[in-house]
Amino acid sequence: MTTSDTAHHDKNRVLRTRDDAEGYVASVCFKHGPPRLAGVELEWLVHQAATPAAPLDPTMLRTALGPYAPTSLDPGSPARALPGGSLVTVEPGGQVELASPPLAPFGTLVRTVIADSTVLHDRLAAHGLAVSPSAADAVRPARRVLDLPRYRAMEHRFDRIGAWGRSGMCSTAAVQVCLDAGEKAEIGRRWDAVHALGPVLIAAFANSPVLHGRRTGWKSSRLAAWLALDPQRTAPPPPSSGDPAAAWARRVLDTELLCVRRADGRWDAPPGVTFAAWIRGDAALPGPPTVADLEYHISTLFPPVRPRGHLEIRYVDAQPGRRWALPAAVLAAVLSDAEVRDRARDACEPALGRWISAARYGLADRVLQRSAVTVFELALSALAPLEAPSWLVGELTVALERGVRRGLCPADRVRPAPGPPAAGSTAHTGGTSPAGPADVPEEARA
Repeated sequence: MTTSDTAHHDKNRVLRTRDDAEGYVASVCFKHGPPRLAGVELEWLVHQAATPAAPLDPTMLRTALGPYAPTSLDPGSPARALPGGSLVTVEPGGQVELASPPLAPFGTLVRTVIADSTVLHDRLAAHGLAVSPSAADAVRPARRVLDLPRYRAMEHRFDRIGAWGRSGMCSTAAVQVCLDAGEKAEIGRRWDAVHALGPVLIAAFANSPVLHGRRTGWKSSRLAAWLALDPQRTAPPPPSSGDPAAAWARRVLDTELLCVRRADGRWDAPPGVTFAAWIRGDAALPGPPTVADLEYHISTLFPPVRPRGHLEIRYVDAQPGRRWALPAAVLAAVLSDAEVRDRARDACEPALGRWISAARYGLADRVLQRSAVTVFELALSALAPLEAPSWLVGELTVALERGVRRGLCPADRVRPAPGPPAAGSTAHTGGTSPAGPADVPEEARA
């Protein structure tokens, strides 16, 4: 985010070799520069305020968003930015997303996003719509609102894999934090740090124990769904090879195509075909792929951290009200200082790789809980230079003292949903893991 891409790449340039494609991915996905800016992408599940269990009416949503509606929902919309510069998008199930501009210092980002989200939520409320405080739809079955070729192709692919795809697409919401990739010499350390922090922050902010009408057995049903819906596309990476750009480029080329854009609107990709196979000509696809095709393919990978020039950190559940600022503050503070970052990374060492345990048990996993205490303490020690508002420092302190130190996350305060599962629900709701066996030993939870 700190360095603008001044090179005007020819989007129609044909990619004829794997090396050419990997070189392009590595060059555009990790931009070098001083780590200064931060941004957020906030998603909210939207429902009718008077009847939360009713299906969302896209016409009602389009009217509520008015001139801020994205063209995916209203092709004739001017798609204006909110007063602070944030853009509004809509996810497949009608989730509304606010994407902030990159800003510094962090306190400016918080104030800007709160003002923009207030405008957005006031518009929704004026038209009888409300946003959920949870990261998963506790009442309604998964239902796709946007009928676009991309989402039809996603749905078809995910349906072939299992039952979690529609839930992940249509019934979940996240806090995504965007930070600069950093100076070239530091990128590997920052990449390792944001992944080491992943299980700890997932556990600390897990906020989706109820999905489609019943408790799933997971503190973060949202992450459980995403890890299971298409693992090659959503799984965290293996331990760093020391060159995250090269490793990411290989992963992009070796991931199967989710969709192939065609003029007739039929975007389904042939099963089992990777982008590398398309370059080799091993599949019956239109022509060799172009740079534009590669960029679109990158947009169909959804790992916990996605490099997009900056680092798009995608693993935290949506939070109620202004509490989205808490996980954003922890990440921004810890990553703002190299010494603090490295101490946080060391504190997370015992919890490395505990993604599934974090989603299932939250801070009841005592390994994660002990790491979280240190991470929160380090974040609070580093917040002052970021000019965070005093209320945020106060709420983060309360979250540490009344939540993290006690082994509690937001999911532990969610009351059970009344009544049976919503009609038509197909998501997993039992105690078996959708993403592999639970990886927390009994003694770690003692």
